[in-house]
Amino acid sequence: MTRVVGDPGICGFNAIIEVVRLSAQRVSVTVASDCEMIIKIGGQLVELDWRIFLREEGNYKVYKSVFQCIRDIACPVPLAIYKATEVEIGAALPKDVVIRFESTNHG
Repeated sequence: MTRVVGDPGICGFNAIIEVVRLSAQRVSVTVASDCEMIIKIGGQLVELDWRIFLREEGNYKVYKSVFQCIRDIACPVPLAIYKATEVEIGAALPKDVVIRFESTNHG
């Protein structure tokens, strides 16, 4: 099992994502969050063929489905789901991903 915590920032609705490889082609995805939109994403990705991520049109389909659930296209939780899946299937090593603001000159 691969478990990650997605911290989307200012909204404060962290997501706990667990991905379990079920077979050579399938993974189970569990998403827990206080955000109703993120819960909807988890409901659509309960079990999937991870090979869809290997095809450009597959990535588009997954992201299109995800962004029908949430209003913020900059939400990093869908990326966290993707990264956890990569680690679970052995396509990537577990390494934190960070977006860091270097300048805060906002008024």
